[in-house]
Amino acid sequence: MTDHSFASLLTPEGRALLDEVRGTAPARELTVATRLRREHPAGLVSAALAQARLRERAAAKFGADAGRMFFTPNGVEQSTRATVAAHRARRLRELGAASVADLCCGIGGDAIALARAGIRVLAVDRDPLTAAAARANAEALGLSALIEVREADVTEVDTSPYDAVFVDPARRGGRGRVFDPEAYSPPLSWAVAAALKAPRAALKVAPGIPHEAVPAEAEAEWISDGGDVKEAVLWFGTEPGLVRATLLPGPRTLRGRGLPDPPVRPLGRYLYEPDGAAIRAHLVAEVAEDLDGGLVDETIAYITADELRASPYATAYEITDRLPFNVKRLKALLREREVGILTVKKRGSAVEPEELRRKVLPRPQGPNAVTVFLTRVAGAPTMLLGRPARRQPTG
Repeated sequence: MTDHSFASLLTPEGRALLDEVRGTAPARELTVATRLRREHPAGLVSAALAQARLRERAAAKFGADAGRMFFTPNGVEQSTRATVAAHRARRLRELGAASVADLCCGIGGDAIALARAGIRVLAVDRDPLTAAAARANAEALGLSALIEVREADVTEVDTSPYDAVFVDPARRGGRGRVFDPEAYSPPLSWAVAAALKAPRAALKVAPGIPHEAVPAEAEAEWISDGGDVKEAVLWFGTEPGLVRATLLPGPRTLRGRGLPDPPVRPLGRYLYEPDGAAIRAHLVAEVAEDLDGGLVDETIAYITADELRASPYATAYEITDRLPFNVKRLKALLREREVGILTVKKRGSAVEPEELRRKVLPRPQGPNAVTVFLTRVAGAPTMLLGRPARRQPTG
């Protein structure tokens, strides 16, 4: 997508064409394109169809708003899910921020959430096309009065007039995802320095960030949405050293209490799978204490207990069988129990779930469902069979 083709979509002709191609099935694109090129420039038709595809992809992150917004391919891939952005915006508002400098704003997803929280936003991105998309999105959603979009290098922006700074560094390079925080663009060290100059700040980072890379001045929050870990946020101007896991929808937040590692205990009736945000935040001990449970193995983040307790931070399963790892034995057991629905989870095992599923259940054999955990129990490779607990905790 070029600056020119994007600009053409913002014209009355482009907007009308976007409405016309909305919902075009992939199988019909060639037919629709051929027809429309008789009446419109070929480049505009191609741009409209490409934008329609991006809007469909973006619906998973932006919901109904995606149908009115404008995207770039990188913008869809890298933008924050709207529910996560809204959580962060609410927290900044609660911290007293009435204005925020949104650095590396992308196509404007976070700026939109901030504006909807009543916060005035300066949204900055150095890429002309990306900045144009952010500006178009602010207009499309009726938020232009609260969002100023500036095409600039974020390292040259004066953020002193703003109550808070939000930085979302690019974490993708020419070879794909970047894991070294100093390889972010801009580097994490620069983002931290910018945060320390502001009364309060939030830095979006990859959820796999090493805990030792978290600055002493920061609070670290890991966020999951619908059970999927989405990101980590380093907060400044809050509680230095605090670690928390936040689950959306909700939000529900588990705060670190500085507990030692949970003890390993014999396998009980129930197995708990902690939410990924709690695992990333190293808060499995807090979850285990709340459940009065222990670990099945000192290196595995599965909690076991004899009683079923309510916790929003873990999913409970009732364990029916414990077997040493043996594919033939598992296959025979599933056939005997007429299992037709098999869920395979693993932690601490090199076996791929899909590979095991093909071997032990090549075709459905009955109406029953089983969950198999490939893991280690007290150091031994083990298969645990179970099912979701009947009285599943709801918190």
